[in-house]
Amino acid sequence: MRTLVQYNHLPSLFNHLVTREFNRQHNTPAVAKTATPVAANIKEDETAYHIELAAPGLKKEDFNINLNNNQLTISAKQEQASEEKTENYTRKEFSYTSFERSFRLPKNVNNEQIQAAYTDGILKIDLPKVEKTVVEPKQIAVA
Repeated sequence: MRTLVQYNHLPSLFNHLVTREFNRQHNTPAVAKTATPVAANIKEDETAYHIELAAPGLKKEDFNINLNNNQLTISAKQEQASEEKTENYTRKEFSYTSFERSFRLPKNVNNEQIQAAYTDGILKIDLPKVEKTVVEPKQIAVA
């Protein structure tokens, strides 16, 4: 299927190199979560396109899906904070998870009928196709 075009804002190799160089220069341990593109499966049948994104550990409230000029942008952001206090010390940990993927949609997608659901770590987006209309040939008179 070549009608959906996906855009990655930062290639995963770039993220890996920047993270590794930053950690080396600042003598910090490796970051547990790196910003890598979320895996996407794209399927097409007679009636619709189907996009599935693997995004485990998130909630449906974490997702933001926008459609602008036939470009579908899917993003998610999750922030977590934990704090542990004892007599001698306080430990705070913060965790941030985010991603963004964009897809250029073909012209035969019905933008009004797009549906999304998040179940068991998989975000599923259904993009129904517009029904083909048969154009009857006709004669046009010249005035």
